[in-house]
Amino acid sequence: MLVGLPRFLHKPLGYLIGMIFYILPLNRNLYSKKNIDLCFAELDSDQRRNDDRKNILLSGRIPFDSGISWFWSDKRINSSIDYDIRGLDMLLDEQKHKKGVLLFFKHSLHLELDARLIAMNAEMYGVERVHNSDYFDSVQSRGRLKGLQGSADKNQPIKFIRWLKTGKTVLYAIDQDYGIKSSEIIKFFGNDAATITAPHKIVESSKCKTYFLNSYIEDNTLILSLESFVGDKSSPINFSQSINDFIESKVKLHPDEYLWQHRRFKSTLGKDNFYK
Repeated sequence: MLVGLPRFLHKPLGYLIGMIFYILPLNRNLYSKKNIDLCFAELDSDQRRNDDRKNILLSGRIPFDSGISWFWSDKRINSSIDYDIRGLDMLLDEQKHKKGVLLFFKHSLHLELDARLIAMNAEMYGVERVHNSDYFDSVQSRGRLKGLQGSADKNQPIKFIRWLKTGKTVLYAIDQDYGIKSSEIIKFFGNDAATITAPHKIVESSKCKTYFLNSYIEDNTLILSLESFVGDKSSPINFSQSINDFIESKVKLHPDEYLWQHRRFKSTLGKDNFYK
């Protein structure tokens, strides 16, 4: 019901929810603080505390942005959301010439809305992780397919490699800890982080192009910026390291909009040691 309210009410309600998040002793607050302190150790404690506070307050908008992306119509989104897609012509030209594109992006607080907006303006497929709750996973999948043409589990790369080989564009985010068994230890913000190296194999196998989708809020407008991404393809580890470095450079520009609530370093620093 809250998501159905007019967009101008979402910002104050999101701030209120963010304040509730900030006040309550939630684990997500601990994860956010730990990650920001670790990744921005060069900043003084006041700066880190300010970034952490802004991040938690902004996270109050997640239910609204995700709800909009899953339940609103294209028409209502276009009439209510201020957004600007930069570099879209490059992607549309690749699609016009049937060239597959692996479109990397980062886990922003408004990730779901980012995906819906880009999918409204260019044919898009996605890679996702199955949620722990079957019910929530079904809601999430149906919602995402309002924009995406199709989605594949991250553990089924053959499916999206076929999409890439036939000239499709596939959204792909690697900046989460998916477990040490399927990852390599690669630096993220100068710290060891379990990072998947599958992108190198996917690119080599499909011969696709690689782009990056950055997103951030500027003057109350959601900016989606597309740019070509090459990366170091000399090895799987080097390629994933170059993706991590690129994501890091973008996060530093708008640190309060990143999903710091994820336990990014749980496999290397420990769920029960570092995040405690």
